[in-house]
Amino acid sequence: MLAGAPIGQVGDVSPRLREALASADVVAAEDTRRLRRLATELGVEIGGRIVSYYDANEAGRAKELLESLREGRTVVVITDAGMPGVSDPGYRLTHLAVEAGITVTALPGPSAVTTALAVSGLPSDRFCFEGFPPRKAGERARRLAALAAEERTMVFFEAPHRLRDSLAAMAEAFGPDRPAAVCRELTKTYEEVRRGGLAELAEWAAAGVKGEITVVVAGHVAGETEPDVAALVAEVERRVAAGEQRKAAVAEVAKGSGMPKRELYDAVHRRSPTP
Repeated sequence: MLAGAPIGQVGDVSPRLREALASADVVAAEDTRRLRRLATELGVEIGGRIVSYYDANEAGRAKELLESLREGRTVVVITDAGMPGVSDPGYRLTHLAVEAGITVTALPGPSAVTTALAVSGLPSDRFCFEGFPPRKAGERARRLAALAAEERTMVFFEAPHRLRDSLAAMAEAFGPDRPAAVCRELTKTYEEVRRGGLAELAEWAAAGVKGEITVVVAGHVAGETEPDVAALVAEVERRVAAGEQRKAAVAEVAKGSGMPKRELYDAVHRRSPTP
């Protein structure tokens, strides 16, 4: 069973989570100390075996947990906050269990993705979750360039100390005025939702931001100002400097930005003519 954990308020926990924790044969937790703290706050005594299940040991531990499932034991997977498998451990065990024909169920719970989307004030009829942007500047720029023409509202996670750089990169890839919302400490005491254009939000974040961060960005609207051509040219040049063929780099960047490939190639050629 994949069990959703509260993202802030313990009161958001459902009675089913209490029952699941008390009755499971094995509880696999992203952080066993946080699990025990949660159980204490809920007044629940965990009778089954508690094991750690986090990024570093997920691959090996998933195989162990699969054996427990094959033996008929009930296994509950719980993360620090939110739903397992959504930028948290859970996918590998789920995949193995499905392949083995073992029933997988979910105990729904709070999710920072849908909570942030709901309070952002941005269109929520169609959206996509993009997880954490790449940490390295070049990889991040390439990923965002590929999303420049995405029409659905986009939801990202980000670490506080990287927030400013990521927002600045988004402003470069999507346009400085693209509407967005930075959701901080959702459901907690110091919850804050900051809304505005990406460039404005990047400037705000430069002073430093703390807490758990979810960023919601409006999708591309047909006819809106296209991403800065200079930024797209710079992205092509980064790819070429990394060893990619110019033609291939132009094709990839153009595809992600919505700019015609011929126009982008001409812009690149004007700046860096082929010898």
